[in-house]
Formats: sequence, C-alpha cells, structure tokens
Amino acid sequence: MSPLAERLRPKTLEDYIGQKHLVGEGAVIQRMISQKHISSFILWGPPGVGKTTLANIIAKTLSVPFYTLSAVTSGVKDVREVIDKAKSSHFFGHDANGGNCSPILFIDEIHRFSKSQQDSLLGAVEQGIVTLIGATTENPSFEVIRPLLSRCQVYVLKSLEKDDLTQLLEMAIKKDIILRQKNIQLKETNAILRFSGGDARKLLNILELVIDSCQSNDIVITDSMVTDVLQQNPLAYDKKGEMHYDIISAFIKSIRGSAPDAAIYYLARMLEGGEDPVFIARRLVISAAEDIGLANPNALLLANACFDTVNKIGMPEGRIPLAEATIYLATSAKSNSAYEAINNALEYVRSTGNLPVPLHLRNAPTKLMRDLGYSENYKYAHDYEGHFVKQQFLPDQATGKTFWTAQDNAAEIKLKERMDSLWK
Repeated sequence: MSPLAERLRPKTLEDYIGQKHLVGEGAVIQRMISQKHISSFILWGPPGVGKTTLANIIAKTLSVPFYTLSAVTSGVKDVREVIDKAKSSHFFGHDANGGNCSPILFIDEIHRFSKSQQDSLLGAVEQGIVTLIGATTENPSFEVIRPLLSRCQVYVLKSLEKDDLTQLLEMAIKKDIILRQKNIQLKETNAILRFSGGDARKLLNILELVIDSCQSNDIVITDSMVTDVLQQNPLAYDKKGEMHYDIISAFIKSIRGSAPDAAIYYLARMLEGGEDPVFIARRLVISAAEDIGLANPNALLLANACFDTVNKIGMPEGRIPLAEATIYLATSAKSNSAYEAINNALEYVRSTGNLPVPLHLRNAPTKLMRDLGYSENYKYAHDYEGHFVKQQFLPDQATGKTFWTAQDNAAEIKLKERMDSLWK
C-alpha cells in the first residue's frame, strides 16, 4: 500500500488545499486552467506545499501530455529527448477552442539544473513546443538563468496555514481508504501542526506514523502522544527527505553561528542520509560569500576548491574536503557586509531607475561621442601617486550615497582605514 501522503494526493483543484491566492476563484492559475491557456511558469515555495500536485492537476484537467524530469537525475540529453517527444506529439498546437495544448514539461528542483541544462530549454519554451512548469525551493532570481526566467512567470507558494493543515487532517481521517476504517479522534493538534511546519506531506507522514504505532482501532490523538512517537523514532517520518531543508538550514546556521561541532554533526547527518555532496558543497560556497565575506576572503577560495574537489572525486572521499571546508568556515571570522551592500545597492537602483553615468566615465569609441564630451576629463588612476586620484564615480543624484559599511573585524577595519585615508 502506498504512503498516506500519496493516497491523498489531490486529483482536482476542488480537492487542492491552500494557495488560494493562486488557485482560488478568479486567481491567476485558476483562470489559466478555465481558459485552457497555460503559460510557462515557476512555482517557488517550501517543500510539501503542493508544487508537484498542482502541475499534475493542470495537466490532467487539460488532458495534455505531461513529462516529468528531476533536475537531480536528468541531463541535457534527457531534456532534448523530452522536447523531441513533444515535437512529435499530435497534441502540440491549439485546440478548436483556442486553448493551449502544448505538452507540459514539469521539472522538479529546477534550481539544480546547470546553466547548460537550462539553456537547452530556451528554444522549446520560446517556440511553445513545451509549456514549462518548474518547481523550486530556492529563489529563482538567483538560481534560474535570466533568459529562462524572462520567459516564465514566478508564482510563490506559501507554507500551509493552520486551518489548511487541520482541514487536511480531517479529510485524511474521513476519506482515506485505510484510516476511515478506524475510529480516530483528533483531541489535540498543536504538536502535529507544529512538527509539520506547514508541510502537508510531513503532516500526513506524522499522522500515519502515529496511527501505525497504535495497536487498537480506537485512537485518540493527543499532543503528548505525537511527541512521544516522534521522540522514539525521529527519522521515521522523513522517508522521502522532508527533513532535508531542516538539516541544511541547521547546517548553514551553525556555520554562521561559529559552532563547528554542530556544523560537522549536521554534515554527517546529511552524508549518512544520502544527501547529494555537490549540493552541500554548493551551499558552502554561498555561506562563504554571504556569512564570511570580506572578514576572510580565503573562505570563498577554500569553499570553491571544496566544490571542485567534490565534483572530481565524489564520495566517499568527498566527505573529507567537505569536513575541512565546514570547519574552516565555522571557525572563521564572520561578516555579511558584502551581502548587505549589494542588497542596499539593488534597493536603491530599483527606486531610482537608470541614473545617467557621468560623462567622464563613459567610453568614447566614436568621434561623435568624443564631441559630446564622453570620456572627457577622465583621470587615469595609475598616472597618479599611489594609483589613486579623487574624482566623481557615482551618478550626480547618487553622489555621497553609501552602500557598503565596514564591519568590526580586522580585515574590514583595515579596508576602511585605507578608504578613509584615500577619500579624506
């Protein structure tokens, strides 16, 4: 018998719980389905909120071919094979009512696709050979290449609310072919809702685990009962990797918090659980840039070296550079000043638009540009003592604006002192 979460997977929008801002009456995805015209889009949200289920419902409702690829196991060859199948499909084109009947290509964890893999999708999406539906738990702005992102809308899915989860629990007890044969009473739900963390799949896995632990068909579910069962078998409700994101979150936060023992513990948890070592190495690179940054630029070099090494040697030897990088990053000085600086600059750019670049900084490859004053009065820094000369670099409106602020660590204090001496 399949797991409870799989048995209860919704087949129609009427059974789909949550995400009313996308699938409720008059919402964007509901309208696309009713109009039978689906544009390519990416579903961004935490695990267990219905991304895969929603893609399946769309394909079934529209009766179009549905192809699924996992970014973890699929390569460029697999993408091209699916595109070739879509081209030869007699469903390709438009139906008599004007609906979009292009086959749907669903890519789970699309953020794990490399640039070349994402590039291989561009033509098919552009030409309408396939309608792409991607699912990701990572911010598409950082993980999906810009040309592909420009061809897709991004829809954000939210963690399920308490009312959604409660509705799901009640539906499971009343409608599931196995559970409805038992006399199950939900006396207390705080613990099961808390442990699920807004994840429908995790919620149902916990419910199934708790019920399976009871010998009787008369079951009264309480908070203490749920807590006791999970403490006895904390990994049992993680059969499909639902704790993946909890562990990687704890791993990164332990590095950020300068707790090397905790970081190496979570690294071991991930490796023992079969996590992709390249995924771990990739997160180390991000952590080195975001959390350590200018306090110790060598951290990024080491993290990159770890990433390359793990790619080259694989497991089990890859555990050693992973451990080395983890401990180095956890014990390193920390700074997020670069992270804060780019966020500050992006916010300013979005609020001010395209401010004109000062004329003396503009390139002047043509006579017309030179006549207009492009590059005029530009001072070449290397011609001056100390390879520095004061001049304006920011647009007029942004002059005096500060985006980067040095933090209190030896490396950045030294950088600030140098800037202060140059620009005093």
